[in-house]
Amino acid sequence: MAVIGFHASHEQIAPAQLLADVRLAEQAGFDAAMCSDHIEPWSVRQGHSGFAWSWLGAALASTRLRFGVVTAPGQRYHPAITAHASATLAAMFPGRFWLALGSGENLNEHITGDPWPPKDMRQQRLEECIQVIRRLHDGGEVTHRGLVDVEQARLWDLPEIKPPLIAPAVSVETAARSAAWADGLVTINQDPGHLQRMLAAYRDAGGAGKAVLQVHLSWAPTEAEALAIARDQWSSNVFEPPTMWDLAKAEHFDAAAGQVGEEQLRRAANVSASTERHVQWLQEYLDLGFEELYLHFVGQHQEPFIKTFADEVLPQLR
Repeated sequence: MAVIGFHASHEQIAPAQLLADVRLAEQAGFDAAMCSDHIEPWSVRQGHSGFAWSWLGAALASTRLRFGVVTAPGQRYHPAITAHASATLAAMFPGRFWLALGSGENLNEHITGDPWPPKDMRQQRLEECIQVIRRLHDGGEVTHRGLVDVEQARLWDLPEIKPPLIAPAVSVETAARSAAWADGLVTINQDPGHLQRMLAAYRDAGGAGKAVLQVHLSWAPTEAEALAIARDQWSSNVFEPPTMWDLAKAEHFDAAAGQVGEEQLRRAANVSASTERHVQWLQEYLDLGFEELYLHFVGQHQEPFIKTFADEVLPQLR
């Protein structure tokens, strides 16, 4: 049976409230959860950005859910720190934690003061980080020289069940390239034809593990309300690469979002007041071959969404 999870958006909701939201999601019947890992939100209106790793410890301890996090080693985080943090969570909560390792966005990584590398260099840096993290999770002492440097690093507390390292991708090319190292694939809702090509590219290149989809959506009792929520909270998140990779501040995204129209919003998020329409969208994703869906209601007040979807959407998908 497909896993239907809850996405916890640190950029939009204060950490204490987000912890209450994910507990409510578990009580309502969501199967799992995943979260973002930002230091800056995508928009000033979103207005939050709690530290994901602190929050994950609390969330894992106070629920029985399995959790994932999308994070970027190599600049803001040294890969040994990412390995250390993930190994500790996996040791405390066996089989309940995975991490998706991406090449990052300037929005979060610029804080180090280091130059923002071009995409090909970021991809190479990521792949070096993945090698380091795997070797540390295997219990080895690691010294590495390259785009990241590691000197005699070792983890002294290792998990019995190593956390899966999932590849986040938005393009066919990245999906295919990730197959060489990933334990699974995660992406966001896009055109179904594009998603199908991504999955095929990953599997054809030998990619193993689960296929995960994070679904951005806006629901409200009326269509006008659902669209207004999406416009307020998600108009800064409609941009394709390289814009989404390269802008450095929430204010920059807000400025770029000034001319975003309804069509762009509806491409970036599934907007509808009809829960039946949301069921249709989600079933289409499952039919493409995604095994886990993480629902991200792009509004800031989660309770009505959680309760309504628990009553009217989750039972139909099961």
